[in-house]
Amino acid sequence: MSEFKVPHKRYRRDNDAESNSDDEYVPYVPVRERKKQELLKLGRLSKLKEESGKVKTSSEELDDDETEGQVWGRKSNISLLDQHTELKKLAEAKKESEMEKQLKEEEKILESVAEKKALMGVAELAKGIQYDEPIKTSWTAPRYILAMTEERHENVRLKLRILVEGEEIPPPLKSFREMKLNKGIMAGLSQKGIKKPTPIQIQGIPTVLSGRDMIGIAFTGSGKTLVFVLPLLMFCLEQEIKLPFKPNEGPYGLIICPSRELAKQTFDIINHYMTFLERSNYPRLRSCLAIGGIPVFESLDVIKRGVHIMVATPGRLMDMLDKKMINLEVCRYLCMDEADRMIDMGFEEDVRTIFSFFQGQRQTLLFSATMPKKIQNFARSALVKPITINVGRAGAASMNVIQEVEYVKQEAKVVYLLECLKKTTPPVLIFAEKKQDVDAIHEYLLLKGVEAVAIHGGKDQEERSKSVDAFRKGQKDVLVATDVASKGLDFEEIQHVINYDMPDDVENYVHRIGRTGRSGKTGIATTFINKANDESVLLDLKHLLIEARQNVPLFLSELESENEKYLQLGDERGCSYCGGLGHRITDCPKLEAIQTKQASNIGRRDYLATSAADY
Repeated sequence: MSEFKVPHKRYRRDNDAESNSDDEYVPYVPVRERKKQELLKLGRLSKLKEESGKVKTSSEELDDDETEGQVWGRKSNISLLDQHTELKKLAEAKKESEMEKQLKEEEKILESVAEKKALMGVAELAKGIQYDEPIKTSWTAPRYILAMTEERHENVRLKLRILVEGEEIPPPLKSFREMKLNKGIMAGLSQKGIKKPTPIQIQGIPTVLSGRDMIGIAFTGSGKTLVFVLPLLMFCLEQEIKLPFKPNEGPYGLIICPSRELAKQTFDIINHYMTFLERSNYPRLRSCLAIGGIPVFESLDVIKRGVHIMVATPGRLMDMLDKKMINLEVCRYLCMDEADRMIDMGFEEDVRTIFSFFQGQRQTLLFSATMPKKIQNFARSALVKPITINVGRAGAASMNVIQEVEYVKQEAKVVYLLECLKKTTPPVLIFAEKKQDVDAIHEYLLLKGVEAVAIHGGKDQEERSKSVDAFRKGQKDVLVATDVASKGLDFEEIQHVINYDMPDDVENYVHRIGRTGRSGKTGIATTFINKANDESVLLDLKHLLIEARQNVPLFLSELESENEKYLQLGDERGCSYCGGLGHRITDCPKLEAIQTKQASNIGRRDYLATSAADY
């Protein structure tokens, strides 16, 4: 078969053009090959790079198109649908690599902010003391419960949405009788109208009675206080029966709270059950309250007679330990309520110092409604074979609270408050960030004839206590407060919480709205927002509302960030540092604020830190 030839005039050799006559013929060059040659002629730079082997030439890219089937432009022999599929695959591969990059960046940040020092006593760290086994107690679950299969226990946890991590987990107990609580405590429970335990109590009380260290996370108003109070009363009673406490001995149990109001509330709950124990002819137990704002001699009076339980705030406790007014020689039970807030507020060094006053192994319990993984991992260093009990996501809002978010201009807020107060009957709780705002709202409400009281860190303790008591007893309709009233405080019958301003931290928002919708009741939370609020906090709020299946207003739903596509990455939703759902750790405003503060405080301790006076 003869070779097909074309005139040289149309297809001339580049290197030998002049030597050929008009009638000379050369082999036919296909269109694709001609295009490749033209590209090479035009792109001298590509040719140079090709020779050095650094970058692919255009021709190689075209060859790759043939071999790998990657579509860079329209091709006549491949359908548009196939080309679209190929392009989609390329885009997804690129997206995956971006996500891998994001995860690696997050890992680096987490490593850099991870606590280098363990949450342990200085003396224990220095001597290398490490406890491997939990404290043994005389309590055991009923025999018929122990005889049941692990599968039955798992089904109970699954039904109640209790997530448990740890070794040798005690079985969940669905009644107080199964927990073997004595008749005095049972009488105290029945007087309060508490008939059956909540999910956190079903798993938490058996865990504490077994002597295990524990991290307890459950939404606000779920009954966390009884999880650490009831077992402690049982232990103290056992100690007093075996060997009565002598003067200046104790405490056996120590409960640390971040705010004075929470410490006072916990102290009152303990006294309630102690009264019923005494009425049931059990030995008398003694408890003392050590908080700022009340005279030290009141605490010392109880300590002199021998104290079983002490409830304290970190500042006053540190002061009393330093001055040797108390010692922790016989203390074997430590509970930190709202533990993450304490560590966040800068009490971490104080807590570590308090640990060093213990003379032996202790049972350590940490409780909170909002505890990000970062705090959990850090706290585990102080615990022995801990059990983590989680009812709902850490930092999730209570599903019993109807959350309403309204756009209100800054200047219209105070006037609009009166409209909001009409939503429900009293009592109502109003939160504001600044002390001056609290005072202004309080004054405005009094002028309008509303029975209101106010508390914040600038007021003395006597005034704060009187205001809280008046509000609790129903003598006042409205309590206006800063975040001192947001953590752990329990007010009966509150149907409405108003956030005069959105807090800078979504965890504070969760604590605030948790003052309503407690113990299975339904409540309403109204929050005022406007353009003065930080966008990252509003994004966190938006995703918190979506998670709680609440109505998201249009001005919030329209708010978007370019990093929202990364929110579901990895094991943790949202930010692994603060628990916010609307951002990742790479954009965490809380972490940025802490790092800025640390940088500005290098070489000096900030004793006058913001809100320090509140605690």
